[in-house]
Amino acid sequence: MDLIDEPQSAGNTPEFTVSELSGAVKRTIEGEFGHVRVKAEVGRVVRARSGHLYFDLKDDRNVLACTTWKGQVSALSVIPEEGMEVVVSGRMTTFGSQSKYQLNATEVAVAGVGALMAMLDKRKKALAAEGLFAAERKRPLPFLPEVIGVITSPTGAVIRDILHRLKDRFPRKVLVWPVAVQGKACAPQVAQAIARFNAMTPGGALPRPDLIIVARGGGSIEDLWGFNEEDVARAAAASDIPLISAVGHETDTTLIDYVSDRRAPTPSAAAEMAVPVRLDLLAAVDQLGARAGRAAGEGVTRRKQRVADLWRVVPKPAQLTDDAKQRYDYWSEKLDAALIGRVTAGQMQLGKASGLLRPTMLGNRLRQNHDRLTGLDARLGPALARSTTQARRDLAQQAGRLRPQTLEAKRAQAEERLTGLLRRLSAAANGQVDRHRHRLDGLDRMRETLGYRETLKRGYAVVRGDGAVVTTAKAAKAARSLEIEFADGTLRPDAAQPVARAKPSKPKPPTPEQGDLF
Repeated sequence: MDLIDEPQSAGNTPEFTVSELSGAVKRTIEGEFGHVRVKAEVGRVVRARSGHLYFDLKDDRNVLACTTWKGQVSALSVIPEEGMEVVVSGRMTTFGSQSKYQLNATEVAVAGVGALMAMLDKRKKALAAEGLFAAERKRPLPFLPEVIGVITSPTGAVIRDILHRLKDRFPRKVLVWPVAVQGKACAPQVAQAIARFNAMTPGGALPRPDLIIVARGGGSIEDLWGFNEEDVARAAAASDIPLISAVGHETDTTLIDYVSDRRAPTPSAAAEMAVPVRLDLLAAVDQLGARAGRAAGEGVTRRKQRVADLWRVVPKPAQLTDDAKQRYDYWSEKLDAALIGRVTAGQMQLGKASGLLRPTMLGNRLRQNHDRLTGLDARLGPALARSTTQARRDLAQQAGRLRPQTLEAKRAQAEERLTGLLRRLSAAANGQVDRHRHRLDGLDRMRETLGYRETLKRGYAVVRGDGAVVTTAKAAKAARSLEIEFADGTLRPDAAQPVARAKPSKPKPPTPEQGDLF
């Protein structure tokens, strides 16, 4: 028998412990309200680190605390959010540690379309504030993808419509990832499928898609609610593969439509966006080929006409060469006279130069230098004698002032220094004589090089008539006798043999008569 059923008397009230009274209240409430459904607005929502979910249900006067344990949270079809109007199912219980009663919520449903739309609008604003709907984030679709990944139900009419449309337009490889398209399993399966497609290796055994299509047929807002979940929207925004959203019909809009790279009004329209029409491409290629052929033909025709027009105004080849021929004749007539004049001028210059370098002049110059060196040599002996005498006098004077023990040492040093000076002076004189001799040898070689005989060795000849040089044919005809001088001899036309030229003797440089200075 329960304690509350015991009879009470004014003078004999029973005494209960706190635990006994709390247990009695718990049994009464749980027995009276075993399973209830409450419609109210969600207030404070707390997700504990332990995994339990705590939230409040409220109306205009009262608040009811609700608790959903960690193992029950995954079974909820809707996670309550603050301000949402919901219908919560569960059983009433108490929490004796705080003397409060609460509802153990096991199911949460949205109370009407208005509440769902309010929650959707709230999520949309939060995601838009993060920039997930920005147009600059959206990537262009590939023109002709090799592999297309389709996330949809494998048993519905949607996948058949997509495959049929792709086959008609441009057949491509299709990978189908089967998912639930409504209910509690829809959102996690769709988010997982998007992530798994992105995790595939390009070019692997199962190739990674170049384009993803998330598709579902039409339905009510409750049927399409899985595509309004935040997990699905974030998975679509994080996809590296371009994504087309084809959920519902044209009037249906879900969160995945805002974050996808392209929204299609129907699944068939998504297939049309994915690939172009193969026949249209072939026709376009044929049309471009025909246009290219016509353009090339017209270009060739225009260039032919241009060449013909230019050919009519181009002068004949003979006219182009007439002026050049005339200039050639004019200069060729002047060439002989110019060459003869140039040779004559060169011969005159060589004659002048050879006149300045005659052997007699060089001999005179050598004798002058020899006489100059002889005079210097004659002057050098007395000068050295005077220097030696003066040095000996200086040594004698210094010796008189020195002590007898240092006199001999100073004298030896002076004689050694004097000997060194005489040796250096003799070497300097000999070196100067050698330099003058080398310079005279060089001048003599230059005289030989600049003389006309070196020119004769290169194949030229000197023609003399009556002893004078003949430079014109007229003077040669007027001469009584001619003489032709070559490098190896002279030829007279009236003589039988050429007269060999005696080699001029090269003057020997004078031998210096510098004697020993000692």
